[in-house]
Amino acid sequence: QVQLVESGGGLVQAGGSLRLSCTASGRAFSSYSMGWFRQAPGKEREFVAAISWSGGSTYYRDSVKGRFTISRDNAKNTMYLQMNSLQPEDTAVYYCGRGRLLRENVASAPESEYGSWGQGTQVTVSS
Repeated sequence: QVQLVESGGGLVQAGGSLRLSCTASGRAFSSYSMGWFRQAPGKEREFVAAISWSGGSTYYRDSVKGRFTISRDNAKNTMYLQMNSLQPEDTAVYYCGRGRLLRENVASAPESEYGSWGQGTQVTVSS
């Protein structure tokens, strides 16, 4: 079983930056694809970005391409989401989820493949 803990959220002005972290306890973090999702008030959880188990493949939703960067450090059991040029529409609770064992092509992964959610970290972007 894996436990995921997100951190790094906060309040930032539009145009600012934040770096989120997702730290895993338990075994097998390094063998699984990972993803970031977010949920804004009154909306359903949506996909943000994903990274393959090796870190060699990444995938983003269109609205964050060029602004967000997903990465991982398997030696530290940690995944990151660097968020630049933040906009008010990025305001949400951000969650990390574990994907599938040894998945490399994360662009083809269904959202239902992700689970073991952490508690989330709040990101608020003021205009």
